[in-house]
Amino acid sequence: MTARKDIRDEGDIRGDVRAEIREFLSTRRDRISPAEAGLPVYGGARRRVAGLRREEVALLAGISTEYYTRLERGNAIGISDSVIEGLTHALKLNEAERTHLLDLLRAAATTRAPRRRPTAQRVRPTVQRVLDSMSGTPALVLNGRLDILAANALGSALFSPVYAVPAKPPNNARFVFLDPQATDFFRAWDAVANDTVALLRAEVGRDPYDRQTSDLIGELSTRSEEFRARWAAHNVRIHTTGVKLLHHPVVGDLELPFESFPLASDPSQSLLTYTAEPGSPSQDALNLLASWSASVEQDMPSTDPRRGTQP
Repeated sequence: MTARKDIRDEGDIRGDVRAEIREFLSTRRDRISPAEAGLPVYGGARRRVAGLRREEVALLAGISTEYYTRLERGNAIGISDSVIEGLTHALKLNEAERTHLLDLLRAAATTRAPRRRPTAQRVRPTVQRVLDSMSGTPALVLNGRLDILAANALGSALFSPVYAVPAKPPNNARFVFLDPQATDFFRAWDAVANDTVALLRAEVGRDPYDRQTSDLIGELSTRSEEFRARWAAHNVRIHTTGVKLLHHPVVGDLELPFESFPLASDPSQSLLTYTAEPGSPSQDALNLLASWSASVEQDMPSTDPRRGTQP
């Protein structure tokens, strides 16, 4: 009975992946007008779509309409690199979108479910030591579904509102969409919300069989209209650098450039660091936050999750 249930679940997931391909390609078509693609517009007011039709995408990609239609339905077996490049050109895909499409096509063409990740992800002790050595820099380790797996003292202090959420491990996406403090903590909340959904969308493409990610998406979709609207847009992005505008409850406003580095030990994990411009008000605020964090650290139990996930 269990084996049959697993097989049925895997079939359902493949069906979901095919639906993801259809909706992703459809939303990419919808955003490009024939004029933007350099095509003549036929039909005038009788044209039912503002974006590209399937036959127009096929023409731009150099493939037949029948082939593109099968592809949009998730039939990805044997797709060539030249077809991928043609679609990238026709739909004006950026690097993140192209990677996402490849991930979806790869998942749809897989005949057997890949080996699932372990339920509990751990951060290696050496990585935790690297975090702790960065005493003047807030640093965190996140996985693809935006769980905070480990942090140094300043990182946990910076994201103390996220750690205040009862659910463990703390999850950035859950905080952004379900915690009323998020709109105060993130001064550019709309941008953060868009980026959060785009990162989760990319993660689902990379690993559609991850049950915990699916459960998180289901929870957010059920409880947050803001999340549902953004999820329906099928936007993805690579989010490795930028600037976070925060309002910390202890030290006030901060403007912190960040960098994200993938960890070779686990491609699903990344090291995220924040810095401030030397001599800036944000640097002064970070220094004050470090002093506050040191006083809190003295009273923190050694088993507190902000000290990192121990093996």
